[in-house]
Amino acid sequence: MLNTKDYYNRDLSWLRFNHRVLQEAADERNPLYERIKFLAIFSSNLDEFFKVRVSDIRQIKQLDKPLRKRLITKPNKLLRKIKKQVELQQKEFGRLFFTEIIPALANEGIQLLSYKAFNEAQQAFSKKYYKDTLALTESLSVSEDQPFLENEALYLVAQMENEALIWVKINEATPRFVTLPSSDDKHCITFVDDILKHNLKAIYKQDFYSVKISRDAELYIDNEYSGNLLDKIKKALPNRVHGQVTRALIDELTPEKLQQKINKVLDINETDIVKGGTYHNFKDLFSFPNPTSKNLSFLDLPPLLDEEFLGYSNTFEAIKSKDRLLYFPYQSYRPVLQLLEEASNDASVLKIKITLYRISNDSQVAKALINAVKNGKDVFVFIETKARFDEENNMKWGKVLEANGAHVIYSYPGIKVHSKILYIERIEANASRAYGYISTGNFNEKTSRIYTDFGLMTANPKITEELCQVFQILERQIIIPKSKQLLISPFTTRRQFTALIDLEIENALAGKTAYIILKLNSLQDAKMIKHLYKASCAGVKIRLLIRGICCLVPGIKNQSENIIVTSIVDRFLEHGRLYVFGNNGKEKMYLGSADWMTRNLDHRIEVITPILDRDIHLKLKEILELQLNDNVKSRVIDANQNNYYVAKDALGESSQHQIYKTLQ
Repeated sequence: MLNTKDYYNRDLSWLRFNHRVLQEAADERNPLYERIKFLAIFSSNLDEFFKVRVSDIRQIKQLDKPLRKRLITKPNKLLRKIKKQVELQQKEFGRLFFTEIIPALANEGIQLLSYKAFNEAQQAFSKKYYKDTLALTESLSVSEDQPFLENEALYLVAQMENEALIWVKINEATPRFVTLPSSDDKHCITFVDDILKHNLKAIYKQDFYSVKISRDAELYIDNEYSGNLLDKIKKALPNRVHGQVTRALIDELTPEKLQQKINKVLDINETDIVKGGTYHNFKDLFSFPNPTSKNLSFLDLPPLLDEEFLGYSNTFEAIKSKDRLLYFPYQSYRPVLQLLEEASNDASVLKIKITLYRISNDSQVAKALINAVKNGKDVFVFIETKARFDEENNMKWGKVLEANGAHVIYSYPGIKVHSKILYIERIEANASRAYGYISTGNFNEKTSRIYTDFGLMTANPKITEELCQVFQILERQIIIPKSKQLLISPFTTRRQFTALIDLEIENALAGKTAYIILKLNSLQDAKMIKHLYKASCAGVKIRLLIRGICCLVPGIKNQSENIIVTSIVDRFLEHGRLYVFGNNGKEKMYLGSADWMTRNLDHRIEVITPILDRDIHLKLKEILELQLNDNVKSRVIDANQNNYYVAKDALGESSQHQIYKTLQ
């Protein structure tokens, strides 16, 4: 096991990633409403962190002490570090919002007002809005009894003279922002919280303060390894509502007497409390209105239609002639939908097999699969029900697909299916031909406009024959695949990546060309990190592009001095994974869905494909070089993860913009 000095804690590293999101909110090169959106992303990310990761750490505290001692970081010590980091980031968030964003809005003629700044007309509007829109609807609930505080819900609380507490819940359907009457060329907006505080103070003669609770959102399933896992997940979902408190976010201006009362009635202590500002749930900034006619967001980059598909009678002919690469969101998701739609209507298509991890609510993918069943195709769908926070939507579509005649299998006990793969079998010239699609991103049309993901379409038998084996595993026809091309977790991925690193070490020691380039979301697995350290010490040049968690500590003499790590946070979420190995001048490149985390290597079904087409190899290398050389949105990940920009080049152009231009 690695020492803590060799291994940066994964949860602290994740907080450093969220700090990079906060940096984008601070970056004045971004349009104003994009800065506001980054504040919303930061807030949403942090909510999930407390619901998932902090809850896991608290569960560690329940373990026997001898077992806890074998863990890399003791839970209490880690929780203190997390709290300190979060409080620093919250202060920076508040500074940004109040001293930069609000003045910047004012410069555009948009005033965000607290109730204390309402003029007479706005006060009158506030009273009427409260009476007509809030008090008489389901917009809020008022209770003098201690309510159960729901996960992530917004509450206002005040203490009466008799020491009783008044709780007001702002219901989720209530619009968070209200447009106020204004004069001249100004537009005035307020939080609905301020409308409430203005009216509640008049009613109760007390000031109200904001409170928000985050609760453990893990699904604790009794004996995941036997029985009907789908039924167990269904039964466990409602338990999220009642999970243990992992964070109590409380207005820092709350009087001490009221704070103590809140602590007592909610049964929380200082460990649980994070002091926040006047407003909570800043993820609602996603819906912050723009009442002006000005464009205060990024200029649109409409997805490009890949011209390589033009000139063919159908998508199958285009893929049969040559492997095809798609890069979302720069390029349109339409070819993926078109492939499925054509397959569903093509009389020559016999079988369609697909894995679904996160599906959009109004899924065109699922609709194409239903159409395929109606047209007599054999349709097999594996649905991962353990995709966190998408369980209910995935199960809904599973039932719809089943009802329409598709063969649907849900999650396996003890393992997740994280691969994003499609297999189509078609009769051509009286023989069977297979088509495959392997992607780094979900079959989700909506996220394809936000996440950067690669998708490879191929009819190469070397790939499709092994892709068929993956589906045979999912259908429980075989237990272990026999693959020479694909890397398949949890069977071969770790072993083959280790062998590829070993070859680079061997080449470096022999004085040959030796390098490794990895583009990942996260790098956490201790064994792989240790092997990268070994390669660095052997002289292998290692270049890492890590969006999120990076537990590797770079730049340490006699450990990682040949390793450079950078991270890009920009308008699109970097989500694609690429793996490149020098191989003494005969470079090998792979694309797939797996990060170098223990769960991806050992506990999930993942599929990683080699890039066998020379043109695609060169295109991916060009994209990768643009990202490695980004001098606008790239940060250096050093030993302390300080998030220094590589260079704040005001005249430069980010790699994402350069990639779009290149693909044009």
